[in-house]
Amino acid sequence: MALAGRRVVVGIGGGIAAFKAVELVRELGRRGAEVRVAMTPAGARFVGPVTFAGITGWPAVSDLWDPSYAGEVHVELGAWADAVVVAPATMNLLARAAHGMADDVVLATLACARSPVLFAPAMHERMWRTRATQANVATLREEGASFVGPVTGALASGEAGEGRMSEPADIANALEALLGGDGDLAGRHVLVSAGPTVEDLDPVRFVGNRSTGKMGYAIAERAARRGARVTLVTGPVSLATPDGVTRVAVRSALEMHAAIMERYDDADAIVMAAAVADYRPATRSDEKIKKTGGPLTLTLELVRNPDILAELGARRRGSRPALVGFAVETRDLADNARSKLAAKKCDLIVANEVSVGFGGDENQALLVDGAGVETLPAMPKRELADRVLDRVRALLG
Repeated sequence: MALAGRRVVVGIGGGIAAFKAVELVRELGRRGAEVRVAMTPAGARFVGPVTFAGITGWPAVSDLWDPSYAGEVHVELGAWADAVVVAPATMNLLARAAHGMADDVVLATLACARSPVLFAPAMHERMWRTRATQANVATLREEGASFVGPVTGALASGEAGEGRMSEPADIANALEALLGGDGDLAGRHVLVSAGPTVEDLDPVRFVGNRSTGKMGYAIAERAARRGARVTLVTGPVSLATPDGVTRVAVRSALEMHAAIMERYDDADAIVMAAAVADYRPATRSDEKIKKTGGPLTLTLELVRNPDILAELGARRRGSRPALVGFAVETRDLADNARSKLAAKKCDLIVANEVSVGFGGDENQALLVDGAGVETLPAMPKRELADRVLDRVRALLG
């Protein structure tokens, strides 16, 4: 496990999401990490420091002048840590960290840390979207910090929006990805495509599909956690970039084709999870297409897009790069997947029915290769991602 034996300082800011930090500390411990907790004065008002003493075996530190440390507590914690996780990272805490303030034990530890730092923001959506917060996040990223979340969901106010802190398991996953490098895909470059492609008719309308990108993003996230260098070529989706992943944003099938082919020679494995549009409009209007007093129907002329997966299969020489395709079908799932495996010259096809895979957090798929068909039960997409990556690992030897 990537966290086994790692020393992690968890810094807790003053937000209602501080209650999740209890489960985060437990989760890090379950994964083998040695954890110590530092709390801002505001954080200590949400969760009592004594809670963490029972979980970690160490008193939580909330005072820069803590008498249990012979020297300077923040210097000692900063030197001790293999990583620092700040959860929740409030708007105020991010602002103070970005501007070099060190007037509490969490900020002072961050200032002294010589290890990777991971922030898990939590605040109201309006606070998250302010220019000041985004500028502070950009500053911290430039200084080498990483971020996980925030995610969209229920907020403390009762509203819903982007600002909810990531779940403890997802924060632990992001930390594993950040500290990776010793996983079973270490040293490999995995190229992943995800999401839909969008084919514009005019400045307002487009032809697209219902893909959310969740499956491809899960594969990218899990590959990074397993030590791979990951490039994610993604169509328009509302998902956050997984930590440790290089994101390349595209819109159309032609843009995705160019981005994939540009990176082909450097890839050890390519996983084509994107739902690439088969056709695009033959012409694109520079102005909005207006209704007229003419016919009640509008005829669109479409032309074929490049078949990226088929081109990748035809381009391969030998068994490199390992090539995985996806098939979404409405019927005859296994037969269509076998046909696609042969036609596209892939190593593996991951097949699911439209009614199962699109949009949700779970999937139920078939894994189809030259040896046969493996029928998988319904499972979270992250778990399916690991099943696919297990096959990739075997293909890479």
